Amino acid sequence: MSEKLNLTLKVWRQEDTNQSGNFVTYPVADVNPHMSFLELLDVLNEKLIKEGDDPIAFEHDCREGICGSCAMSINGEAHGPVKSTTACQLHMFNFKDGDTITVEPWRANSFPILKDLVTDRSAFDRIMQAGGYVSVNTGSAPDGNAIPIEKDKAIEAFNAAACIGCGACVSSCKNSSASLFVSAKLAQYSALPQGKPEQKQRVLGMVNKMDEEGFGHCTNTGACEATCPKDISVKNIGIMNREYLKALVD
Repeated sequence: MSEKLNLTLKVWRQEDTNQSGNFVTYPVADVNPHMSFLELLDVLNEKLIKEGDDPIAFEHDCREGICGSCAMSINGEAHGPVKSTTACQLHMFNFKDGDTITVEPWRANSFPILKDLVTDRSAFDRIMQAGGYVSVNTGSAPDGNAIPIEKDKAIEAFNAAACIGCGACVSSCKNSSASLFVSAKLAQYSALPQGKPEQKQRVLGMVNKMDEEGFGHCTNTGACEATCPKDISVKNIGIMNREYLKALVD
């Protein structure tokens, strides 16, 4: 496991949204197998900078699998070949010496490429904004047990709230649907009494905004759940659809 790896990276390079891009091949020698994939890109960028070349642009923040920033496809799979793992948590011992690794940004019209591996995922932010706020009473913080919540409902809400908004679901969907992301954000509130007052306007606002942003429709292939690094369930899509139809009728 301690032996160094010699790898070949084929990385998508694109100057900006208005220009076409292409894959560029980079050999990377003596790779520590305990590095994360982002650390591998750091090493490659140090090499490129020393050689006077433009470093590869990619997003990152926490590097702990929480923020959802490290949005990229690795060998055609969102976040790489390891299930329930973000790119920043993917370690190089999952690859073999001599491997060629292809790295590219999310491919979706609603996520335009800004530069190299960086895409504009602000459409997710606008969908969240369309959902509005959860109303709460002003004053001191309420007691944690003031509103009884069944354990199964609390777990359901927590599991949905685990979504980090990385966009892997959109990238892996043949229709570039954002239904898994939107449904997770809706389901976390629909399971709790605090989310009930704005439930109707929330689902109408978010689903309509999702369509307005140009995301495709869900056709139930399940690719989104299979590639989600947080294992968000497609059952949430059913919850979203039921809430939306009910809001239209009411």
